[in-house]
Amino acid sequence: QVQLVESGGGLVQAGGSLRLACAVSGRTFSSYDMGWFRQAPGKEREFVAAIGWSGTETFYVDSVKGRFTISRDYAKNTVYLQMNSLKPEDTAVYICIAGGLKILAGTDSGADYWGQGTQVTVSS
Repeated sequence: QVQLVESGGGLVQAGGSLRLACAVSGRTFSSYDMGWFRQAPGKEREFVAAIGWSGTETFYVDSVKGRFTISRDYAKNTVYLQMNSLKPEDTAVYICIAGGLKILAGTDSGADYWGQGTQVTVSS
């Protein structure tokens, strides 16, 4: 069974940085496309970033392009989301997912596994 465990969330001032990590258990990490979604209170879940199984393809929602970077470490079975120049509107629960190709298109309908989420709060 595959499990996803996020870490790295917290409280940061606007303009600051955080790095989220998503540790994936199991031996099939390299076969999954991985993504980060976020959900703010009262809002729908939103696609943030995705990375293909090979690590060569990355995708971002327009609002985070140039500020966030997704990467993966095969030796550690971990996906990272480096978040720089954070804004108050980035405040949300960030959720890691693993699955198939649809994740790269920005939809969570391709998700096979979900993490529990980690809270990111950006103060103004």
